[in-house]
Amino acid sequence: MKFQPDQLDGVNAVSRLDTGRIWVHAQPFSHSVLVPWRGAVQPWPAQRPEDLDAACFDLAAQWQPEVVIFGSGPAHRFVSPALYRGLIAQRIGVETMDTAAACRTYNVLVNEGRKVVGAFIVAPAPSAG
Repeated sequence: MKFQPDQLDGVNAVSRLDTGRIWVHAQPFSHSVLVPWRGAVQPWPAQRPEDLDAACFDLAAQWQPEVVIFGSGPAHRFVSPALYRGLIAQRIGVETMDTAAACRTYNVLVNEGRKVVGAFIVAPAPSAG
């Protein structure tokens, strides 16, 4: 799925999402990522919702965003609010949706000038064989 956002200079935008890859601008990533509105994209250790723990969500707090958009993979999967309690305690909002919807929402918010971090689980590509 290709995204065509209007872009503000100096902000990150998700330009494409396929099974096994996410592109931030023209750079592909084949693993889950944290994408701040500005700055370097960071690898995110969760490869599926079952891998998540509180430390995964705490990593997003380093940018002090207004909101974290959590992309749970190809399907919309809620996780326990206990996992992101640290964000809530810092008054950082958390929204959960499937990764494709999360990427679109993230792009809208950064283009509105919002301080947002995308926490995107990228489903691995199916293995050949």
